[in-house]
Amino acid sequence: MPRLSKAERHRVRLTLNGRTVDGEAEPRLLLTDFLRHVLGATDTHVGCEHGVCGACTVQLDGVPARACLTLAVQAEGARIRTVEGLEPEPGRLSILQAAFRRHHALQCGFCTAGILMSLDFYLSENRDPSEADLREFLSGHLCRCTGYVPIVAAALDAARRLREEEHHA
Repeated sequence: MPRLSKAERHRVRLTLNGRTVDGEAEPRLLLTDFLRHVLGATDTHVGCEHGVCGACTVQLDGVPARACLTLAVQAEGARIRTVEGLEPEPGRLSILQAAFRRHHALQCGFCTAGILMSLDFYLSENRDPSEADLREFLSGHLCRCTGYVPIVAAALDAARRLREEEHHA
């Protein structure tokens, strides 16, 4: 397939984890490929490339989105947050990330970034989820390693700690 000429590419400018960035994208370039190969944000994983596995989930203007189903040009002017954007400050894990560490909620880690991005959004909207609610919510993510038990335990732990943090604030 021939490459498009420079004139047929589009400048895409967006905010990535709080930083304004830009790059060129062909009209059909997926957001996953733009993030990874143009912007160097390799924390966004590419799994099934059909929107089924959830590994590529990022937050697009604050809402979880499958980056493999989004064209880069659709993200023009958007705020994109990837798993690297979860740290409250460099070198310090978020409450959710720390809970994943405590509960050993990852093995190979391939699905983890997408799951964290979805759960970060979910827990910001729902501070007191039930185990059943979390399992249903996580049904949009495929993890072949953990069996979901430690992921759910970590999410429940993080929800509890977030409630405690709000109560003490």
